Amino acid sequence: MRTTTGRGLQPNVLGTFDTVVMAVAGSAPAYSLAATTAVLFGAVGVAGPAALLYCAIPMFGIVLAYARLGRIDVNAGAGYSWVGRTLHPFLGFLSGWALVVSATVFMVAGSLPAGTLTLSLVAPSLAGSTPLAAAVGAGWFLVMLLVVLAGARLTVRAQLLMSGVEMLILVVFVVAAVLHRGHATAFDWSWFGFGHFDGPAGFASGALIAAFYFWGWDVTSNLSEETRDSRRTAGLAALIGVGVVFLLFEAFTVAVNVLLSAGQIESAGANVLAVLGQEIWPGVGGKLLIVAVLLSTVATLETTLIQVTRSLFAMGRDRTLPAALGTVHRRWNTPWVAIAAVGAAALLMFCAAAAAGSVGQILSDAVNAIGLQIAFYYGLAGLAAVVAYKSLLLTSVRNFLLGGVWPLLGAAFMLWAFVESLGELSTTALVIGLGGLLVGVVPMVVHWRKGSAYYRPARLDAVRALAAAGPFAPTTPRARRADESLATDF
Repeated sequence: MRTTTGRGLQPNVLGTFDTVVMAVAGSAPAYSLAATTAVLFGAVGVAGPAALLYCAIPMFGIVLAYARLGRIDVNAGAGYSWVGRTLHPFLGFLSGWALVVSATVFMVAGSLPAGTLTLSLVAPSLAGSTPLAAAVGAGWFLVMLLVVLAGARLTVRAQLLMSGVEMLILVVFVVAAVLHRGHATAFDWSWFGFGHFDGPAGFASGALIAAFYFWGWDVTSNLSEETRDSRRTAGLAALIGVGVVFLLFEAFTVAVNVLLSAGQIESAGANVLAVLGQEIWPGVGGKLLIVAVLLSTVATLETTLIQVTRSLFAMGRDRTLPAALGTVHRRWNTPWVAIAAVGAAALLMFCAAAAAGSVGQILSDAVNAIGLQIAFYYGLAGLAAVVAYKSLLLTSVRNFLLGGVWPLLGAAFMLWAFVESLGELSTTALVIGLGGLLVGVVPMVVHWRKGSAYYRPARLDAVRALAAAGPFAPTTPRARRADESLATDF
C-alpha cells in the first residue's frame, strides 16, 4: 500500500463512451423510477412529469457548472475542491461531506430494493421481509464493493454489461407503452403545468424528490482523475447522461399516469414498475422490469461507491479527514481504506435497517433526506462556477448564459428547494438530512485546527486556470495506442 501527495489513482482508464455509461448508470433510471415514482406521486399526484421537467431545467444548469469547473480543476473530490477554492473552505468541506453522507445512506436505500427484488424473483413469499431484504441487499452491496476495490477497468466492464441490458429493456417498454391500447386515465398536457401542485411548498417537495431521480450523474467528475481528456470528457458525458435519463423518466412517469390508477400506484410502492410491466405485457412484463430494476440498482450501487470513495480519497489526501483515507492500493490503484470504511459504515446501517420499519417507509425517508443533501451541494457547486468564471461572464453572450445565468438559476433553485421543503419533511428525514450535515462540523473543525493546507486554498480563477492549461491537446497516436487496453471510446 502507499499514500501519495500526487493523484495516486490510475489515469486514462475511462474513455468517452465509458464515462457516458457511468453518467447514465449513476442516475440509475430503472431504480429511480421504481423507488421514487410512488413517493413522487404521493407528494404531487399526477404532476410528476411537471416536477421532473421543472427540476431538469435548473439541473442542466448544475451540469454546466460541473462541466466548466471540471475544465479548470481536475479533482476526484469535485465539488469539495471547487466550492472550497471559490466560496470558502468550510463550505467546500460541507459540500464534500454532504455527498459522503448521502451516498452512504444510499447504500441502504439502494441495497434494500435489490434484496426485495431478488427475493421476489426466487422466493416471492419472502419478499416482504425487511430483515431478509436487508441481508440479501447487503450481499449485493459486498459484491459491488469488491468490484470497485478491484479497479476502474473491472468496474466499467461490469457497468457496460448491467446498464446495457437495463437500457435495452427500458427502451422496449417505452415503445410498448406507446403502442398499448388500454389506459386508466386519458393523457393530459396539464400534467406538465403548475396547476396540480399544492402551492410553493408542494412544488418544492416535488422538486426535491425529482432531484433524487437525477442524482448520480456527477460520478463523471469524481472519476475525472481516471478519465482520458477529462477536462472535456467528464462534462460532455454528464450532459449526455442527464439528457438520456430525463427522456426515460418523463416517458415512464407519463406511462404510469396513463396506465395505472391512483390506487394501483399507492399500493405498488417500490414495486410500481413491476405492476406497470404486468399492465403492458401480462405474465412476462413484470418479471422483465424487475430484472431491469435489479440491474439498475446494482449498477448504481457501484457508481455511488465510486463517488463516495473518491470523495473520501480526496479529503484524506488533503488531510481534511484522516490521511489513511488517501491510501491507494499498490496493485489496483483504488482507495482501499476509503472503500473499507464505507463498507463498514454501510453494514452497520444494514443492521439498523433490518430492525426498522417497512422497506417502503425506509425508502421514503431516505429519498427525502438524500434530496436535502443533494440540493445543498449542487446549489453550492452552481454558485462556485459563477464565482470561478466571473471575469469571463461578460466577454460573450455564450459565457453569460451558459456560465452565469443558467448555473446561477440552477443554484438558486436547488437552495430554494432545500429551504422551502424543510417544513414538509418527516422528522426522520430531517434528522438524517440535516443531522448528517451537522455531524460534519466536528471533523471539519478538528482538521482545520490541525492546519490542513486545504483551509488555505489557492483561489480558483478561470482566467488563470485556462491560461495555464492551454487548449485541449489531441491525443497522439502513441498515447492512443497506450490507452487502447484501458478505455473504450467512440
